[in-house]
Amino acid sequence: MARLNVNPTRMELTRLRAGLQVARRGHKLLKDKNDELMKRFLELVRKNRELREKVEEMMMRAHENFLIARAVMSSEILEESLMYPKQRVALDISTRNLMSVNVPVLKFNTDDVDPSDIYPYGFATTSGELDGAISTLSEMLPYLLELAEMEKSAQLLAQEIEKTRRRVNALEYVMIPNYEETIKYIRMKLEENERGSLTRLMKVKDMMLKQAGYSQ
Repeated sequence: MARLNVNPTRMELTRLRAGLQVARRGHKLLKDKNDELMKRFLELVRKNRELREKVEEMMMRAHENFLIARAVMSSEILEESLMYPKQRVALDISTRNLMSVNVPVLKFNTDDVDPSDIYPYGFATTSGELDGAISTLSEMLPYLLELAEMEKSAQLLAQEIEKTRRRVNALEYVMIPNYEETIKYIRMKLEENERGSLTRLMKVKDMMLKQAGYSQ
């Protein structure tokens, strides 16, 4: 523990005591905030894991359908079928406040009146597996955006947890002990000064009594 470089006066003692109270209150608030951030982070990680498993399962299903479609269709027809997208997707990015952290909110919308109209080809020359792959990818898009939102939110929360943890540790292991050590030092100095003053007063009193007795 390091002592602060201050003058050992009663004014400094009062100021340091007030600072110590503020530091202790700030430590408690930051510790509570860090605990709540950790709780939200763990909830987000759990949901993220569940959603990731769902998205990966859908991606595997779409991939399998694409492989079958590629096996039963010629490469030229497959490329022509997917050359021009049927719908245009617009992504809207905003933020929301989560425990003083601005986390992203991702939403999308299509410019087509009928959102289910997703197939950019006719059905005569294509296979049903290609339809299944396109359908699965279309269904997966909202989950994929939600997963991206969760993963970015978890990253930002982790950064805030680390920042808050450093502040808590700085208060707990540096600032508060320094305040306490300095207050202890000033109190000892003031008590020492008071004892010295009392000793001097006693000596002056004895001298005055001796002088008074001698003059009589």
